[in-house]
Amino acid sequence: MLRDDGQLPEVLPMLARGKHRSPRKGACFMEFASLLAGERWSDHPACTHPLLAAVARHVNDYTSDAGRPRLAGLIPSVIGLTGGDLHIDARIALRSATMALPVVAAEQQRVMAVAVLASERVLAVLDGRPVGRLEAQSRSALARVPQAAAWACQFTSGVQTSAKRFRRQAAPSIVRGAVEGVATGCVPDPDELLRAVLVQAIDACAAWAGRDQTHGAAFDTDSWVTASDGRHLPALEDPPCEWVRTLGTIRGRAGRLLTAARSACRVSKEQIAVQPFVSCCSDG
Repeated sequence: MLRDDGQLPEVLPMLARGKHRSPRKGACFMEFASLLAGERWSDHPACTHPLLAAVARHVNDYTSDAGRPRLAGLIPSVIGLTGGDLHIDARIALRSATMALPVVAAEQQRVMAVAVLASERVLAVLDGRPVGRLEAQSRSALARVPQAAAWACQFTSGVQTSAKRFRRQAAPSIVRGAVEGVATGCVPDPDELLRAVLVQAIDACAAWAGRDQTHGAAFDTDSWVTASDGRHLPALEDPPCEWVRTLGTIRGRAGRLLTAARSACRVSKEQIAVQPFVSCCSDG
């Protein structure tokens, strides 16, 4: 756990799939973020928007063991990103769905097409534009799957989307389905696309949430990326002592980042069935 002097523990955890009881057992992406932010050990830290944290957890779990170290450089980017604007949820959900739609399996395309339209409807209400006027990125994604798009338009016709239900049920279902669809879709490098989904979610959140700079300096992201770059980590098959030595070196280079983060962030199997998904978007 964290030490009282603001330094990282003697051994940093290694990114791994799933939830962990303590850093000694490993860490998922968001557990690592809670550690760096000086929060209680958790994969649901308060310093990150809940939907962005959900994307990070899903991407972490679906990324291969070989590709997961490349996610480490993104961890500081989620610390301090939070807020209550529904635009954040809708933008993250929309970007996730539009990235997944062209690559998911055929049986999942209808669900992702519905996700795109549901997110667009929420944004249309928030922005005061006609419901049928889609953004260019959405039009492009839907155009690549015309049959699924036509079905989704007919299926969602007249559906009224509640902001409360979208935030609590629909948006989390969308990002979970999008990440799963990318991971199991026909793409040459799913790890790279999964990382891109997370990057897009971070960008979407940052555009509407920003960072509260009144609670301390932000991370020196470049220094963290250098310290945590997967190219400098030992291979997964190397003995634990090699990881201890390497992560000890990282600790020395990243110690000052933790001090800043603690003050900055303390306050702050089957694809989803279409009908249940639509019902969680609808008030009817």
